[in-house]
Amino acid sequence: MNAQPGIFALGTPEHGYLEFDLAPDAEPIALVQAAAGLVGPLSTTGGVNLVVGFRPELWAEVADPADVPASARGFEQPLVGAGGWTMPATQHDAWMWVAGGDRTAVFDNGRAIVSGLAPVARLRRETTGWLYRHDRDLTGFIDGTENPSLLEAPAVALVPAQKPGAGSSVVLVQMWEHDGDGWESLPTHAQENVMGRTKPDSIELDDETKPADSHVARTVLEVDGEELPIFRRNVAFGGVSRHGTAFVGFSRDQWRLEEMLRRMAGVGDGVRDALTRYTQPVTGAYYTVPSVDALAHFAPPDED
Repeated sequence: MNAQPGIFALGTPEHGYLEFDLAPDAEPIALVQAAAGLVGPLSTTGGVNLVVGFRPELWAEVADPADVPASARGFEQPLVGAGGWTMPATQHDAWMWVAGGDRTAVFDNGRAIVSGLAPVARLRRETTGWLYRHDRDLTGFIDGTENPSLLEAPAVALVPAQKPGAGSSVVLVQMWEHDGDGWESLPTHAQENVMGRTKPDSIELDDETKPADSHVARTVLEVDGEELPIFRRNVAFGGVSRHGTAFVGFSRDQWRLEEMLRRMAGVGDGVRDALTRYTQPVTGAYYTVPSVDALAHFAPPDED
């Protein structure tokens, strides 16, 4: 359904995440136009995949209502869970995800993005990410075991046809900083109880032994017996002193993402995800990722 192809472009080892706010004297439509003008050139000749998202309210202000997902809204207030544990809200106006085969391409194209948006937007946050040990995060566990296959992922990540915003997606972007020393002080069996999976091969623990506060138990959503997955594109971020997981989760509707966070925080039942004892979100934002067709409405005309 004409989704931005970078959502599903697996195998890129180097990543960059750039978050922008609208310049004080700029109009929202100018930001969308400038971003749309970058997608084609950088994705086709820059040697990278570029995915563009906008604060849901900003996109809704400038787009055709038929191109606006019904459920999307910004992460404007912190999420407070059991015992006062909090997920911060750090919403910005635009999000640009650059992914490529080497750091040079991501760096050079990231600079081109900042330069291209300079008349209308200010860079507020930059995060560098990379694939850690092929498919593991910094806890040592395989990341994305619950991910749908690429054949199934579009139905999970994209707003369905005939719905407002068809072909677009809602993405949750959070940087989770790890307490590496605390985590690594746990024996393997204790780590597996926190995760709800075995460490070497990522086999889910059976219901009789899986703790109710394990990460799997808190993040796998079921409604009327049907599992409601999301599509994760997580990587590691940071350096040796401060590091963690860049969580990038795409969904056809925002409710799945919000409910996952509520369950992790222990909202309602007081059962907080055990993994949050060892990793803490330091950012949090939702963005609408428009379809290619919707974004193309704002792109400059092709030059002959």
